Amino acid sequence: MNADTTSSPADAAPAESPTEIEIVIPSDQAGLRLDIALNRNVPQISRTYAARLLKDGAILVESKPAKASYKVRGGERVSIELPEPEEIEAYPENIPLAILYEDQDLIVVNKPAGMVTHPSSGHGRGALVNALLFHCKDLSSINGKLRPGIVHRLDKDTSGAIVAAKNDIAHRGLAEQFSGRTIGKEYVALCHGVPIKNEFACAGRIARHRIRRTEMTIAKEENEGREAYTEFTVLERFAAVKKFFVQARPKTGRTHQIRVHLAKSGFPILADALYGREPELSELGLHRHALHARRLSFTHPRTNEKLSFEAPLPADMQSALKALRG
Repeated sequence: MNADTTSSPADAAPAESPTEIEIVIPSDQAGLRLDIALNRNVPQISRTYAARLLKDGAILVESKPAKASYKVRGGERVSIELPEPEEIEAYPENIPLAILYEDQDLIVVNKPAGMVTHPSSGHGRGALVNALLFHCKDLSSINGKLRPGIVHRLDKDTSGAIVAAKNDIAHRGLAEQFSGRTIGKEYVALCHGVPIKNEFACAGRIARHRIRRTEMTIAKEENEGREAYTEFTVLERFAAVKKFFVQARPKTGRTHQIRVHLAKSGFPILADALYGREPELSELGLHRHALHARRLSFTHPRTNEKLSFEAPLPADMQSALKALRG
């Protein structure tokens, strides 16, 4: 089952043979950063992947190299050369882990922002799985060779608590709790807006956007998507700048659930390039969406002990909060 903020397909490179794509930037996209405009017009190219292609000189604007931060004017001709797809393999890497808990059956870590949960095309190295394979040696095999031990996921740029299983018994026990919605999940986020109430909830079936395939959205048809429900509690308000700090308690686990629910409610998360306010891509020194999985609670699959773990707020969100309070 997917976690509330899963590893985004937007982070993956397209798996296809070398191809040259040519597009003309629509005039109504003038003012957008080049990486965002590329993602809008070629959905399989994420902003992360676009930045890599630009660095490699594989993207030209009017036959000249450009940077991801280049602001398009509209009407430019852009050529994109897609490279050979890379072989994906999960192998051990000596990457430091912030371990919150570990025993013979499972491990809970505080995943940093910028780390994907498991290897994928475009992200063959530096994944949480690679670090876990080095540290734990053995992980459950239920999810195959690329996702050993992975019971749930977090978006690449979402930080916080995540649990992995070291054996199949623990994996099945945790998976049953996720599917039965008995896992306690608490996130915190910094958002734009001024909510009327301190307590509110968002519901609505979440589906993939029909046009922008890297995005999720609230489904318009009853037979589209999957049900999703999130409860929110405002923790602090910063009225002078119309921003607030909120706790999110997702009751389901859909891709980008919290981000979509907040954006569709008129409260996009700060620095969320996918669902946030453009052209602002960073707020208060933030360079990723300000969402953190703060607490994870579950029953130990072997001992039946009730466990709860809290991942400290990362430095970038602490700094943003300090600035808002000041």
